[in-house]
Amino acid sequence: RINNTLRIMKLNSWGNEALPKQGTKLVIIGGVAAGASAAARARRLDETAEIVMLQSGPDVSFASCGMPYYIGGEIQDRNQMAVQTPESLRKRFNIDVHVNTRVTKIDTDNKFVTATDETQPGSQSIITYDELILAVGSEPLKPPIPGITRDGLFALRNLQDMDAIVEWLDDLPKKCTSCSEYETKMHAVVAGAGFIGLEMVEQLMRRGLQVSVVEMMPRVLGGALDEEMAAIIEDDLKAKGVNVVTGDGIQEFLPLNGNEDEDDPSTVVKLRSGKLLPPAQITILGMGVRPDTRVIAEAGIECTPRGHIVVNDYLQTNKASVWAAGDAIEVLNPIVGNGDKWAVPLAGPANRQGRMIADNIFGQKMRRFKGTYAASVVRVFELIGAAVGMNEKMLSSKQLPFASIHVHPGSHAGYFPGAKSVNLKLLFHPRTGQIWGAQAVGEEGVEKRIDVISTAMQGNMTVEDLAELELCYAPPVGSAKDPVNIAGMAATNVLQGLVEQVDWKELKRAATLPGVVILDVRNPGEIKKSGPLIGGCDAKIINIPLDNLRDRVGEIPADTERIIVSCASGQRAYYACRILMQSQSAKVENLSGAFKTFSRVSGRV
Repeated sequence: RINNTLRIMKLNSWGNEALPKQGTKLVIIGGVAAGASAAARARRLDETAEIVMLQSGPDVSFASCGMPYYIGGEIQDRNQMAVQTPESLRKRFNIDVHVNTRVTKIDTDNKFVTATDETQPGSQSIITYDELILAVGSEPLKPPIPGITRDGLFALRNLQDMDAIVEWLDDLPKKCTSCSEYETKMHAVVAGAGFIGLEMVEQLMRRGLQVSVVEMMPRVLGGALDEEMAAIIEDDLKAKGVNVVTGDGIQEFLPLNGNEDEDDPSTVVKLRSGKLLPPAQITILGMGVRPDTRVIAEAGIECTPRGHIVVNDYLQTNKASVWAAGDAIEVLNPIVGNGDKWAVPLAGPANRQGRMIADNIFGQKMRRFKGTYAASVVRVFELIGAAVGMNEKMLSSKQLPFASIHVHPGSHAGYFPGAKSVNLKLLFHPRTGQIWGAQAVGEEGVEKRIDVISTAMQGNMTVEDLAELELCYAPPVGSAKDPVNIAGMAATNVLQGLVEQVDWKELKRAATLPGVVILDVRNPGEIKKSGPLIGGCDAKIINIPLDNLRDRVGEIPADTERIIVSCASGQRAYYACRILMQSQSAKVENLSGAFKTFSRVSGRV
């Protein structure tokens, strides 16, 4: 009989059973999302464990996702930014927290880390461990652009960065004695139009600054949204007065007039195209992140070429008793399967990974991390943009077959006042109906629909299942056919061959081919108000309102080989397609997303 108190043998690094451990010394490098979650869970599972947390900088478990909103003043209480403090972690969870402590070396053979106190240069401490969790997170990208170290240029990683930005903005009237010579407002440049970049655009405008945002990719939010979805947000940014620059990178950060002036800290941003932006009194660097793993790689812990830590299904590294979680790891992509991996730096997965590692160290059964579906959301002024899974660029890069549908239903019943359009795109396998991903943009009800589709994806549901989902309905908050149901129905129609589609990117080219007719089934008053579907090309366009189509179908030329049908948002065009497919010999196709989608992007093709 084995005494359970002796069952503290070392786990095989790639094992699949967790054994109870008494008095285990757990060292955690990093104390924000994954690290703090792991520490708290470990304490709840084992009161006898010695838990040591090492965190660079003075803060742990802070609300990093809320920092732009504090800068803009939506969050006004600075204390709210600290979810936990070193003192509260010590008092509530009996965790030995060491802040301002940077790990400089990891020795996995002898199981210790070397750390230095950032407040005492040259200091050095040795901390041994039984189990080690790497929750080091990511750091902002700072490319070697000339002038990037100038005053007034800020990245945003921690509360110290946040405080420095707030202090700089508060002091600008004193710092910039000649700024009154500019236009009525001071100017800010945001480099990068990802989530953090666009959140900072909004918050800087809340503080009264004019804002330019520069994005090297062809569109804003290019990592999450496809072009036609991102266009909705980009157009709204421009309507709000934001100077949006896409498809152009930053070449240099220059002092005003080429000379450093202590009375004017302004920076002139020179773009690769040669254009100069107006002088900026503050510049935010939001050009992406990279894993903070240099010390980890030096320890022989396996990392990818891009620096992400390689872990197995249990979040173990290639070194015994070393685990990793959060932004710095590469995880399974369960959408693709077959061992495909990707890096998803999001707070939700990081917190769950930290908790799971604690379970695997101190629990009775090892748990597999199934991967990340990359569900994400951002608010940009009144609009919400949300996505889950893979977009067209990702699918194309992996040569995966896909089809897509666009629908534009209301956020709740149309007869109840205040309904807002939910612009929803669903990507799926054209034969099996597997859901590859979804994107939505609108003012209301957006993230709810993406959450539902994310849940469906995790349950291995298909687009046909989406059509059958039972969801809450009352007129003020939903519809009898929820937008998710409608998207599932539209995709199922494609899957079953009830309708064929033309993507918005193909319309202009297809419209000029011989034998092609564009049929617009909107009412004449709609066309007069919103404009024609397509112009500037030699296309044959016929307008027959849907309700008159059966009586006027003879107006479609007899030699027509292909009919592309459109309406305002897609529903009437589908009805028209079903009429024509049962009465015409020509090939009939529905314009995906109809006028509402194509009009957003027609100038981009």
